Amino acid sequence: MMFERDKIPSQPEETPAEEPLKLVSIEDPMGPAAEAYRTLRTNLFYAFVDDPPRVIVITSPGPKEGKSLTCANLGVVLAQAGRRTLIVDCDLRLPSMHHLFGLRNFQGVVDLLAGGYEMRELWHEPVPGLRVLTSGPLPPNPAETLGSRRFAELLAKAREEFDYVLLDAPPVGAVSDPVILATQGDGVLIVLDAQGTRKGSLRQSLRSLEAVRANVLGTVVNNVDTSKKNYATYQLYTAG
Repeated sequence: MMFERDKIPSQPEETPAEEPLKLVSIEDPMGPAAEAYRTLRTNLFYAFVDDPPRVIVITSPGPKEGKSLTCANLGVVLAQAGRRTLIVDCDLRLPSMHHLFGLRNFQGVVDLLAGGYEMRELWHEPVPGLRVLTSGPLPPNPAETLGSRRFAELLAKAREEFDYVLLDAPPVGAVSDPVILATQGDGVLIVLDAQGTRKGSLRQSLRSLEAVRANVLGTVVNNVDTSKKNYATYQLYTAG
């Protein structure tokens, strides 16, 4: 099932940086991009009234298409609406959530799975109501780590404590990790780059997710050219 999404204007490239990137939901809360994220939040609230998704995998067909930026901004606007929200950096190959929020990444998901910690000992709270669990040290076997029993137990505990759990996953076209995560979440949001995503890579991503019967909630278009006249027009995208 798909729902309406809004085009999200351009943001900086999703690349690691020493200084945290500016999240529009924090730096420009009255701007059109922040408003688009709030509309995306509203869609999550009301598009699935009877069975709303709570554990949501956010991925993209390829790298640098804005999936982590979308995950971070969506987490912020959910927290701003009073929803207890947890972001888990599940990109155990090229994590970026600590860069986006300017956090230390010495410990995180991997340490939690190794044992000896409680979740609340390792999460950060960069925004009131929003907890972020960074990746921690990168494991040698990310796919096996994310498919482990301990990771499933982590998600079960997170469901008990949070209204929404956002999983920032690697790109579908790069590795199998997001497909593994999709089998554990309630739904998948696919982030597209309006300037760079190819139709073929989107089709391939959908086929990979459909092969495991993932619940694809919809797509979010990122990096929209705001100079075009039709920028303000909201569009309904194709159903999966």
